[in-house]
Amino acid sequence: MAMLEVKDLEVYYGVIQAIKGISFTVNEGEVIALIGANGAGKTTTLQTITGMLSPKKGSILFEGTDITKVPGHKIVSMGMAHVPEGRRVFAELSVLANLKLGAYTRKDKKEIADSLERVYASFPRLKERQNQLAGTLSGGEQQMLAMGRALMSKPRIVLMDEPSMGLSPIFVEEIFNIIKEISASGTTVLLVEQNAKKALSIADRAYVLETGKIVLSGDAKELMNNESIKKAYLGE
Repeated sequence: MAMLEVKDLEVYYGVIQAIKGISFTVNEGEVIALIGANGAGKTTTLQTITGMLSPKKGSILFEGTDITKVPGHKIVSMGMAHVPEGRRVFAELSVLANLKLGAYTRKDKKEIADSLERVYASFPRLKERQNQLAGTLSGGEQQMLAMGRALMSKPRIVLMDEPSMGLSPIFVEEIFNIIKEISASGTTVLLVEQNAKKALSIADRAYVLETGKIVLSGDAKELMNNESIKKAYLGE
């Protein structure tokens, strides 16, 4: 059984159809990349899975449970976390307060403290800046904070939306190394990313989204060598 199963999903903004009947699966332990141009429907797909948008048709199953109509805050407590596009950190709060907010669905204080130490081990820079206001961090540091905050909910799957957007090449490298670490620790990852080359280099499988439809899917390494993918998304 797939950990996450999206079936025949259709999503509208008013009369405009953004997602046109897509289906895909994410198995436990995989890194799955969802790639496509701006406006293809990638962010809409993630927002629908995590309960921020409601689909007109179709279903979303998480570990066998239908979550299509479950509100976002309950989905978090079921074991799914979302790192949104544009980071969305709480600028007026400290780094530590942002991280603690990520654990709002959890009750065990010792487990929360253990998670905080694990996040600090993965993101040493956040520990150094734990008392600093989140809004004063660099873009790359804010991205790390958004990822760390998501991990504080102790998710079994993390959905990441454009984690490398607007970052310097050094930070891009660092962020992708951390995604690999998150995967190696046993957390499943669904990654939306415009940097298709980087995404395919760390993914197990990938789906290509074009104007709300999945037009191609398969092994990430094979897609990397696909001529039409090279031309459209890899700049080759």
